Amino acid sequence: MKRNSGGVFPVAILVGALSMAGAAADADPEQALPQGVTQAMVDEGKTLFHGAALCSSCHGENGAGTPVGPNLADDTWLHSDGAYPAILTTIKDGVPTPKESMIPMLAKGGSGITDAQTAAVSAYVWTLSN
Repeated sequence: MKRNSGGVFPVAILVGALSMAGAAADADPEQALPQGVTQAMVDEGKTLFHGAALCSSCHGENGAGTPVGPNLADDTWLHSDGAYPAILTTIKDGVPTPKESMIPMLAKGGSGITDAQTAAVSAYVWTLSN
């Protein structure tokens, strides 16, 4: 067996590793989102979270929670498993009997958002803890 005296083999490994890292960086960012969720939905949901959907009124500007609404940006979920479909159901139906807050969450946070907007808000809320 011959020794590698030219350093070619280690350089080839390094080039291959860097190539793989570059491919990961070029990967589709929506690939990490739940099935059926797009980055456009997340972006719209963020706008709604801070506006028409009224979410930030109770959950805070960054979803970090307030005395009225729990933290949505950590990995603790009080009323679901934190999966996108479960978040969608919670927002759509509301939380009539909260586990920690004394104030129930109305369906769609008491806002008049549409089902499509509810899906977008749910997508954004999902990203807060993922």
